[in-house]
Amino acid sequence: MPKPSPKQTAAAAPDASSVARFEQSLGELEALVTSMEGGELNLDESLRAFERGIALYRSCQATLEQAEARVRLLLDPGHPESAQPFAPVEES
Repeated sequence: MPKPSPKQTAAAAPDASSVARFEQSLGELEALVTSMEGGELNLDESLRAFERGIALYRSCQATLEQAEARVRLLLDPGHPESAQPFAPVEES
């Protein structure tokens, strides 16, 4: 197996600040969902919470896509493009 280049190693190393931002965003998103499900927000507050939730969702999704790319690189550093996409997890 070929040794990964320093660039590949850097790309595969998780950034602690991005992990912390992901965790913080996910927590904020969960709190927004809880407050919206509670039904105590007025229309304006609900719209602002929804807009913020969409922004948080997109941020979390981008972070997850980057993590998936790192996993692909770790699985086959010589040919990350040949890695198969993860199958979606079905909830039961």
